Amino acid sequence: MSRYRPPRSAGTPLITPEGEARMRAELHELWHVRRPQVTQSVSEAAAQGDRSENAEYTYGKKMLREIDSRVRFLTKRLENLKVVSTHPSDPDKVYFGAWVTVEDEDGIEARYRIVGPDELDLKNHLISIDSPLARALVGKGLDAEVRVHTPTGEKTWYIVAIDYP
Repeated sequence: MSRYRPPRSAGTPLITPEGEARMRAELHELWHVRRPQVTQSVSEAAAQGDRSENAEYTYGKKMLREIDSRVRFLTKRLENLKVVSTHPSDPDKVYFGAWVTVEDEDGIEARYRIVGPDELDLKNHLISIDSPLARALVGKGLDAEVRVHTPTGEKTWYIVAIDYP
């Protein structure tokens, strides 16, 4: 049995202006701050002589490869993303970029913002447009009932509020 796994799809090519700014800041940090520091440490380690047993040199080269890989990914991804900065024509329905407050059957409320897959952050209540909950919410209006299949079974939520920043 082979270990080959087909490449993951990149997801929906949408991003909020805030998400794009974070990705550009990360790219700038990696390329203009971290990479020069690591390059300097690698050249200092290489100057010490024998590179075959030089842990600083080996670790530095590994860090350079990781930084370069991330820089390539960010550069290509930013080229393909579409920044969504306009509000939808119908603000009473859920679309990309909306803050949605939902209430479950037990009366527990949760507030989520629907963002691109590159911005996913559950601690800050940012869910990907590709997630099952977001796909179920998109296009729905206030007081709509949304059913989503979860690992623990089917759950029902009701849309309580929709806001656009």
